[in-house]
Amino acid sequence: MRRVERTDTGADELAELQRTLRVELDPELLLLALTHRSFAYENGGIPTNERLEFLGDSILGQAVTVKLFTDHPELDEGELAKRRASLVSSVALAEVARAIGLGPYIRLGRGETMTGGAEKPSILADTVEAIIGAVYLSRGGEIATDLVLRLITPLMLDPDRFGAAMDPKTSLQEIAARRGAAAPSYSVSESGPDHSKHFVATVTVAGLVTASGEGSSKKQAEMAAALEAWTTLNDR
Repeated sequence: MRRVERTDTGADELAELQRTLRVELDPELLLLALTHRSFAYENGGIPTNERLEFLGDSILGQAVTVKLFTDHPELDEGELAKRRASLVSSVALAEVARAIGLGPYIRLGRGETMTGGAEKPSILADTVEAIIGAVYLSRGGEIATDLVLRLITPLMLDPDRFGAAMDPKTSLQEIAARRGAAAPSYSVSESGPDHSKHFVATVTVAGLVTASGEGSSKKQAEMAAALEAWTTLNDR
């Protein structure tokens, strides 16, 4: 899909996105789901998608948990929990967002637009969750669950996904070695007060890929970056 930079989303675009999602829902709720806080700040402090994201996260987790529990009676609690974590991660949801071409529809502020916000995994993932929340409010739990499963099932069917998601740094090192590249190198920056640190990690596999990840700890950010890089390389 061609890259389109857009700071607002009109009626035609909303209708187009609904066709892609195969769900008809309240346009105002869908527009809210697409409204990033950077756009809201630049437009007089209008509501953002963060409350819908909170709701969608719960619906996503429940739908994925029930699906895994039902489909895999042979797996114990620990294995089910690991698989669920890999499927609801920011990296996985960003992959879902890219598959449906979601980025160009997100309402972003000028700064986020200029820095490629429509391609950032955290923004893509949050918007997917917000859309799930909007579908729940507009169409109910059954339709929202159907949407989740339609979006997530392709990831569930990928036999390589769970190994990488459970140990992304090792998986990235292995795929780099198979391609004759040097070991991945990581750099981490941090921001925020001591009681609420935010970390951003960047991993580079020389000549192959550079990817970033975010988290509330250095380890979490590095794992997110490694999984993003592994996903990129695995798709090539």
